[in-house]
Amino acid sequence: MSELVLLVGNKNTSSWSLRPWLALERSELPHRTDVVHFGSPEWARVRKASPTGKVPVLIDGDVSVWDSMAICEYLAELAPSLWPRDRAARAEARSIAAEMHSGFPNLRKQLGMDISARKDPGPIEPDTAREIERVATIWSSCRRRSGGPFLFGAFSIADAFYAPVVTRFVTYGIDVPADARAYMETVLAMPEMRSWADDARREVEAGIR
Repeated sequence: MSELVLLVGNKNTSSWSLRPWLALERSELPHRTDVVHFGSPEWARVRKASPTGKVPVLIDGDVSVWDSMAICEYLAELAPSLWPRDRAARAEARSIAAEMHSGFPNLRKQLGMDISARKDPGPIEPDTAREIERVATIWSSCRRRSGGPFLFGAFSIADAFYAPVVTRFVTYGIDVPADARAYMETVLAMPEMRSWADDARREVEAGIR
């Protein structure tokens, strides 16, 4: 098959880019990633590939796929192991990934992704606190049933969708129960996550925001 090309934005702040990138890295499909920094002259390439003019965008020959969920589903058609094999587990994995894709607006607003930083979030709003609790419950319950180390045993797209939240909780020092913390440590220990975080820090050091 031809090489897949994924266009992503700034690694320090683009949570939507991290999700399909992580799935693609774990897929073992032939690919490359091109970083297009926000506001750069190269952004014309994004507008050409995506009708929304936003990242991420996956390019597969003459096919362009935009939106993180759509990209991950496209990848799963090529690499089915990106979703759990068991039908019930796969249904739950899709459900919680979709829940992250469409929900948690208060968490996103108050705890913006900023991988290289360590920040005081100030008083956590009640709605944000409820969403934090919901995330921690998802992590704990899924790992308890699957036996871990990821949400459904092996890595899946569900993990890719919650990986940016792991970085947010680190950035803002969010305290979660021990079993949810263990999940965070599993995600942070992934070589792919360490590589992304290193690139994010280099962006900031270079003055790229």
